[in-house]
Amino acid sequence: MNTIDLNADLGEGYSTDEALLGIITTASIACGGHAGDDDTMRACARVAREKGVIIGAHPGFPDRENFGRVRIDMDPDDIAYEVVDQVERLIVNAGREGANVRFVKLHGALANMAAEDEDLARTVYAAVRDHHPNFGVLAIDGTAQVPAAESLQMKLVSEAYADRAYDRKGMLVPRTEAGAVLIKRKDVLARCLLLAKRGEILSREGRVFESSARSICIHGDTKGAVALVQGIRDTLEAEGLTVESAFAQA
Repeated sequence: MNTIDLNADLGEGYSTDEALLGIITTASIACGGHAGDDDTMRACARVAREKGVIIGAHPGFPDRENFGRVRIDMDPDDIAYEVVDQVERLIVNAGREGANVRFVKLHGALANMAAEDEDLARTVYAAVRDHHPNFGVLAIDGTAQVPAAESLQMKLVSEAYADRAYDRKGMLVPRTEAGAVLIKRKDVLARCLLLAKRGEILSREGRVFESSARSICIHGDTKGAVALVQGIRDTLEAEGLTVESAFAQA
């Protein structure tokens, strides 16, 4: 375990995008559903190409009012159609900047639903694969997203979160609960080192569980995100780890 990926979700309306693109190795760009528009997609794609950052699509429910974080009861096929539509929109905008889109990562409530429901995840991923056979999937490690992508023989990279708390079952603590977002720098750095070097994550209850994730996600809206990501990268590299996109050879 001497290589690790750093990814972030971008194009969501925060001012940290350009700075983060100078540090991370993989970027998931909002496609106009929960956030983003043609201008933000093109801006992120342009800088990512200049910085050598691999980009993917970050589709979510078309619910800007709630930032895609509220579950919506939709037919799985309709969800898949919406996801493909958003992916296509990013591909067009990225292409105008000479950038390629390499993978899909679901956002917010949609991601949580696909993490629990393998059939839903498979329906959505299959629709993406049917349109783009070489696309990969950036999936939440230890969830139904993983076997769904594997069953479709898609390039799979699993991620874990640098700045989110996990419960004793290895699931993310809901944002509605206190302590769901890690705010202490030392806790985030310790999380990243434990994952990168030993393939382990420490839950909020103190339980250690195994993780196969080789991509670490940091959110752009986390307080002090840029300095935090730079600290993560510096810390990992100081420990002899190579930081590069897990999709670099996809």
